[in-house]
Amino acid sequence: MEKIKPRPHEGFDWRAKLGRALVSADEAFSQIRSGDRIGIALAQSTPHTLCGALAARLGDLENVTICHPAAYFDWNLPGLGERFNLRTCYLSPLDRPIYNGGGIDFVPIGIYRAGVLPPGLDDFNVYLMKVSPPDRDGYVSLGESQIMSKLTARQADLVIAEIDERAIWTGGDNTIHTSEINYFVEPVQMVPRVMPPAPSAEEERVVSTICQTVARELIPDRATIQVGVGTTSGMLMGALGRHHDLGMATEIIPRGTATLVEAGVVNGKYKKLMAGIVTGSGFSPATTQEELELAHGDMRFHLYDFNFTDDIRLIAREEGLIAVNNALTVDLGGQAASESIGSRMYTGTGGQSAFAIGATLAGGKSVIVVPSTSIVAGQRVSRIVPELAPGTVVTAPRSCVHYVVTEYGIADLRGKSLARRASELIAIAHPDFRSELTDQARRLYA
Repeated sequence: MEKIKPRPHEGFDWRAKLGRALVSADEAFSQIRSGDRIGIALAQSTPHTLCGALAARLGDLENVTICHPAAYFDWNLPGLGERFNLRTCYLSPLDRPIYNGGGIDFVPIGIYRAGVLPPGLDDFNVYLMKVSPPDRDGYVSLGESQIMSKLTARQADLVIAEIDERAIWTGGDNTIHTSEINYFVEPVQMVPRVMPPAPSAEEERVVSTICQTVARELIPDRATIQVGVGTTSGMLMGALGRHHDLGMATEIIPRGTATLVEAGVVNGKYKKLMAGIVTGSGFSPATTQEELELAHGDMRFHLYDFNFTDDIRLIAREEGLIAVNNALTVDLGGQAASESIGSRMYTGTGGQSAFAIGATLAGGKSVIVVPSTSIVAGQRVSRIVPELAPGTVVTAPRSCVHYVVTEYGIADLRGKSLARRASELIAIAHPDFRSELTDQARRLYA
């Protein structure tokens, strides 16, 4: 059992401080009206009690729009598409089947500007979020995931917050005053932390090999890094334990970062911006509660709005930044497709496009990590492909992909022609597919 550090709300009657703003879910949701447009905090910040209360209220409402990116709540409910519509900019395993069945409107978002909500996320009059209990000064923490909650709350007319007594406190811009929230609701029950399924032995071996290669060959001591969310890049921190004086300027702080901060490996000593600070917009959902306790109260961790951390203008100022991100497939020209399979969306852009471009402008490195194959319907398929399937979304353009890494090595694409790029990528493809890829490369680039 992890040791829980004290929280700022302990030692006084924080419920009394909230006063009449602390209500039942039914009372809070009596304020919801037909025609409302409701935004909901994403991923592990999903307010489950509020989502349940909203779901129970939907039968009495009409023409409601719900926007819940990376939802950790199943919105496949009666009335979907009739009484309420569902919108997202990033799919989770829970809402992917709903999208595939035509039940979700997908809004592509990939470029961010500090202080401004992207179009598609800027037109909601109700916001549901999760926060800590207040401290003595009336401030609440947004916990482990700020993302866009503070900015969205400030633009909404009605804000309802679910209390999470285990929410961590960090530095940065990760608190909001209770006066900016209309109602607070205590949870019906604590929702267990959702952790990703354990990888197979082969997946673990492949991911470990890729991460060790990136750590050894592409990340020197004193580097500042960004690490994308995903099953491959998300395990990179475990390969960096022997490094020195690393910095981090990222969007989602990957699992294992707090441990390396404690060990002095990640200290931000040579960061150009916010030296000494790990900057991000939230922690990876794969982060354990034990590791979150390491970060709680540690002012070396700063969380900011996603539109700030992922603003290309800011990213480009971190000279030499190394961005490491995942892909579903990479074509022989170096285009990285990281969010769709053909025209069918799988996740969303997130910040990959911004960081690939930003790292390029910063004179750094844009690295794509991808296992060479996947098993689909019992068949092994190559993730290095001659051409992307029709409709596939290009997340990182080939001009901003410097290196591609599989378990078979590194393809260095910098400054190379399309034919030479193809040769580099074929060399790191799975051996079973290299002959076919070579034939296709001749067709494409002869």
